[in-house]
Amino acid sequence: MKKLKGIIFVFIASLFFTGCGEKEVLESVQELEGQKYQITNKETNNVLLELTDNRKILLELYPDIAPITVKNFKKLVKEDFYDNLIFHRVVKDFVIQAGDGTAQGRSASTIKGEFEKNGVKNDLKHERGVISMARTSVDKNSASSQFFIMLEDNASLDGDYAAFGRVLKGLETVDSIGKVMVDKNDKPLKDITIKSVEFVRLNNE
Repeated sequence: MKKLKGIIFVFIASLFFTGCGEKEVLESVQELEGQKYQITNKETNNVLLELTDNRKILLELYPDIAPITVKNFKKLVKEDFYDNLIFHRVVKDFVIQAGDGTAQGRSASTIKGEFEKNGVKNDLKHERGVISMARTSVDKNSASSQFFIMLEDNASLDGDYAAFGRVLKGLETVDSIGKVMVDKNDKPLKDITIKSVEFVRLNNE
């Protein structure tokens, strides 16, 4: 009887603490290239990157492949870290890169590089549309906030950088950014600004 009471107490307590958690708030259903989604205040494995000109890129994150990298990226999204930053580096037929606006700063902390040359298995190839973490050339554990999206396949990056997701929708927007005019430092002559990066819940009905 005591054992049964204990089970009942644990069950009721779990309901109580679950109920005390933050309630999910979903915005109205939107659509990007046939994919319906809703912006949510809860962490998910999909994020929507929206530019100030209203163009959008929907990303899918892979925590099973790069758990440390995805956790760090989600933390920055939750903190609104990427809001109002620019794509500060664009290299035609290679990558578009964002994450700090100056190409010199970084977020509060660095993370372990999740790639083969740093002793971590990561089978996600640097193919067109894949998102990966930028880092310094001398420190394998220097990734922080900067990320890049592949414009074309480039196997030379495999095993050397932490790929952690890919573009689900909005690849045309990525391509258009990759074609802008840049200066000698690969910085776009006209700012391409990220309005927001938010978690979304996909609606597959």
